[in-house]
Amino acid sequence: MAGYQILIVEDDEGLNQGIALALREEGLSFHRACTLAQARQIWRTERIDLVILDVNLPDGSGYDLLSEIRQGSGPRAATPVLMLTANDLETDEITGFSLGADDYITKPFSLMVLRARVERTRKRMGGQAADPDQQEHPDYRDERYQFSFLEMTFLVDGEETVLSKTDQKLLRLFTRHPGQILSRDRLLEAVWPDGTRYVDENALSVAVNRLRRRLEGREKTCPIQTVYGLGYVWRRKNA
Repeated sequence: MAGYQILIVEDDEGLNQGIALALREEGLSFHRACTLAQARQIWRTERIDLVILDVNLPDGSGYDLLSEIRQGSGPRAATPVLMLTANDLETDEITGFSLGADDYITKPFSLMVLRARVERTRKRMGGQAADPDQQEHPDYRDERYQFSFLEMTFLVDGEETVLSKTDQKLLRLFTRHPGQILSRDRLLEAVWPDGTRYVDENALSVAVNRLRRRLEGREKTCPIQTVYGLGYVWRRKNA
């Protein structure tokens, strides 16, 4: 297969096929899996650009595959993952985002909405984000951190860490505006430009805390500080 390759992991055969048909266009290729085992095999053997992943599968949880993807190495660990679930529960959504999901859709959903989410994800991956804060900018470096957003390499105390697309979008905004308090609303709009009405506010706290853990390094500290009632700020050491 060539072009942009999407892995659809959904045990409902009709919905699985419907998603592929709804997204079909020139330049897209699809791999379809109905079980976790099938999805793992495809992930190991194919170059996948985006994963649409159901949470509830006959032989396990989609969260397990999400964790395996994020704990991998190299650029593949940052492959965008869009989660599907039949459970309209806040805890499920927070679990997905804490593990590094890029988006989250609750069933039943419109295939046109899914298509719009996938298209936005592809544009963001291609550097076509409408928000100037998400456009390419120079690498960030200080005494602890070396970040290259173009090459997707992120060093913390000299050791590489893997960041999801959500992590990268937050980090890009923080390092673009060091010392500036960024409101929760601004961060929500930057991370989920599809519309914050689809995202529980707690998801931002989960995402920021996850990024903090990624950046703690040997010193067990992170420049991202909470400004209560206002938002968050990136403070350089000695700043």
